[in-house]
Amino acid sequence: MHHPAPLTGVVPPLCTPLTPDGEVDPGSLGALVERLVTAGVGGLFALGSSGEAAYLSDARRRTALRTVVETAAGRVPVLAGVIDMTTARVLDHARAAAELGADALVATAPFYTRTHPAETAAHFRAIRAAVDLPLYAYDIPSAVHTKLAAATVLELAADGTLAGLKDSSGDDGALRRLLTGLRERGLADTFSVLTGSELAVDGALLAGAHGVVPGLGNVDPDGYVRLYEHARAGRWREAAAEQDRLAALFALTEAGDPALMGGSSSALGGFKAALHLLGVIGCPATAAPQIPLDEAAVKTVRGHLRDGGLL
Repeated sequence: MHHPAPLTGVVPPLCTPLTPDGEVDPGSLGALVERLVTAGVGGLFALGSSGEAAYLSDARRRTALRTVVETAAGRVPVLAGVIDMTTARVLDHARAAAELGADALVATAPFYTRTHPAETAAHFRAIRAAVDLPLYAYDIPSAVHTKLAAATVLELAADGTLAGLKDSSGDDGALRRLLTGLRERGLADTFSVLTGSELAVDGALLAGAHGVVPGLGNVDPDGYVRLYEHARAGRWREAAAEQDRLAALFALTEAGDPALMGGSSSALGGFKAALHLLGVIGCPATAAPQIPLDEAAVKTVRGHLRDGGLL
């Protein structure tokens, strides 16, 4: 697959369907990939947060990525998450992803211990030097405890280390300043900025972002593709209306009782329950030790799907 520069459009972070005993379900994952490609997405991001990469063994990661690459069959680029704590571990994942046919890599800053910007830059340079695939930085300080500094991102964009950024920082002001910095340096046409803030996509696109990586895009890829196309055509009123509908649908991530489970269990459980109710995947199981949604929560998810026009 030719990797476009910059990558644009809707790039869903794929859920990883599992069997009741926790194995990857290739049939369901393949069906999900087909659904997203048919909807017109610009790429697929395997093994991200929505893909439960942090919960999967290395063997299960490989099974999931192999399934995505084989099913996509070159129709859209496949970005492989190579997320892990240290550079050495990330390099192992990166080499495996290249062998399996991924078109690009996605990595966070190192985590467990906090890293200095110089160490973070060295981490990304080591990945890019070891594996000759486009590399995207994943800015998710809620998970790795390090916010990628704009100066670091701009430096790595300028020297070709990074091909783009997935911004899940939730810091819209910092994102706006980064986009301005890229334009000032003549990098906006080659370095891809993808927002992970799926509830404010229209605003990010208006500011100059190239696309979106929406977990909810697993559930309603057509909605995000419509939103992107409205924005690119300058139909901002229509884009806002679609964004408002998707924002309401996003409430399915809050179906789980916070007294019984964590927010991640609720969100990932909501995505998978929705995909199961829509007939896309065979089982809504999430990886251990996440707590599954109960019957009442699944009923709530069904209601949100109905209200969003999907059932």
